[in-house]
Amino acid sequence: MRIEMLVFDGVDEMDVMGPFEVWSHAAARSGELEVVLVGLDGPVEVTGMHGLQFRAPAGLGTPNGLFVPGGGWLNQAESGAWVEAQRGVLPARLAELAPRLDWISSVCTGSMLLGEAGLVKGRPATTNRNAWEDFTAYGPELKQNRVVDDGTLVTAGGITAGIDLAFRIVERELSPELADRIARSMEYTRDRDLYVSAA
Repeated sequence: MRIEMLVFDGVDEMDVMGPFEVWSHAAARSGELEVVLVGLDGPVEVTGMHGLQFRAPAGLGTPNGLFVPGGGWLNQAESGAWVEAQRGVLPARLAELAPRLDWISSVCTGSMLLGEAGLVKGRPATTNRNAWEDFTAYGPELKQNRVVDDGTLVTAGGITAGIDLAFRIVERELSPELADRIARSMEYTRDRDLYVSAA
């Protein structure tokens, strides 16, 4: 299983690094997962909203799962999710790509980009609690849980909730035992405030 994590200037660093840590452990321990940071149009150097600079070594492809972080929405920053929504290119690509994926996911205001792409309408989903009002404009069935699993759409609340989203994906796609072993090795207590849609 290949997971691509889409990054862009102004992204919230924790939105990316928390899940990346979890999935990197899962990749090393299982041999069944590959995780890579990707830019929209190819390899890219990114500066996060707090100034951390890092590199995505590949461009967006057609992975099994795609993860979309947030950042810069609530204050309508000069870079980040808000600007990407206004440009429209990233949401258009998400809308085009989503039907070919096993699942698409987001944390924090990355959910707003999924909303712009038309991917949350009528579906259980969540985002950063400070963006709930904005999020409802996209027509989701807003849930106030930390992680919301609607099968092909998995969303999480603010910032650190991405860590619990990543554990949910490991648990669901690989095994609960592996997720628990990784949590122990990270000395992380999982928050299991999870909404799962009925099958």
